[in-house]
Amino acid sequence: MKVKVHWIIDGIVEIEADTLEQAEQLVEDKLNVLAESKSEEMTELGARAIQGKAYLPGSSEDIAKSDTEV
Repeated sequence: MKVKVHWIIDGIVEIEADTLEQAEQLVEDKLNVLAESKSEEMTELGARAIQGKAYLPGSSEDIAKSDTEV
């Protein structure tokens, strides 16, 4: 039987950077290295995109995320 599974990986990392854009780029670079090193597995799992957004600790976005965490 063929079954489709839609999966999402959610994560938060604290990283030193001068700007939000630089932080996003640093994390994107690390994730791309991981994806490329495991490209066969990523293809098998149907991975299509990696997406993220930087925000400052204590910002409204950070507080909103903290409110939804268990």
